[in-house]
Amino acid sequence: MPRHSQPEDQSVRLLKVGERVRHILSELLARGEAHDEVLRAHTIAVTEVRMSPDLRNAKVYVKPLLGEDEGPVLKALRTNTAFFQREVAQRLGLKYAPKLQFRADESFDEASRIEQLLDDPKVRRDLDGE
Repeated sequence: MPRHSQPEDQSVRLLKVGERVRHILSELLARGEAHDEVLRAHTIAVTEVRMSPDLRNAKVYVKPLLGEDEGPVLKALRTNTAFFQREVAQRLGLKYAPKLQFRADESFDEASRIEQLLDDPKVRRDLDGE
């Protein structure tokens, strides 16, 4: 499912806060600070964080390394949401802690699908003809 809003649609402040949240979450996951065996057993990339205009909600797009065990990883992240929200709130110093919503990043799957379409012999024939 593609994300509809473009970075140009967001203010600089939203982008900066989203990037700070992404870094904090990436650091927490890399260090294994969440007390969850599923999260410790996987390398998880936080690919993007989209903040709401009031900074109270954040959509966190994640992808486990090699796309393995995406379901269990998302479940573990959602189970530990309170821990992540508390850590983000402490490290950001915002008036309100953003409510985190973990989602699978499907942009890699979409890129693979487009790559497959471009590798189709019919499409390749049309591209080589130019």
